[in-house]
Amino acid sequence: MEITFENIGIGALILCTGLSAGLCFTWSNAVTPGIGKMDDLGYLLSFQQMNRAILNPLFFIVFFGPFFLGLINIYGYRNASGPILLLLVTATAIYFLGVVLVTIFGNVPLNEIIEKTNLRVASSNDLKTIRNIFEVKWNRLHLLRTLSAITSFLVLIISLMQVARNTI
Repeated sequence: MEITFENIGIGALILCTGLSAGLCFTWSNAVTPGIGKMDDLGYLLSFQQMNRAILNPLFFIVFFGPFFLGLINIYGYRNASGPILLLLVTATAIYFLGVVLVTIFGNVPLNEIIEKTNLRVASSNDLKTIRNIFEVKWNRLHLLRTLSAITSFLVLIISLMQVARNTI
């Protein structure tokens, strides 16, 4: 494969999508099951602190990068032969709908419930109620994000194989 703007773009897209998929997988596989074993206060405090820590510039690049890089790649490959353009549109749509929108309209509002609560002064009944409102719904939404990010990543790998095939 040659070094072209398009090939660098698809490489960056795959890298960011893979990082996002890996982050989601790690949370699903290790983080939420691990803190799920904690008592209500420990669980909610842990989530509160992780939600605060993850909101940083590098996270935003990795999280929103696949959507914006997807749009750039769709434009860059707009005249590509074969299924490349369709694969890029599919991967970008899956990521946008299943990761970005689910996060913004599903997980973030749940995170804000925890963020707005002074957990250290809440009663044990309040903590239990908050956890009951939060945990199952957040984990279901996160599973959707994880599956969407992984699917998008796999579709992008297929698109890269198509790009390589078209340049041989």
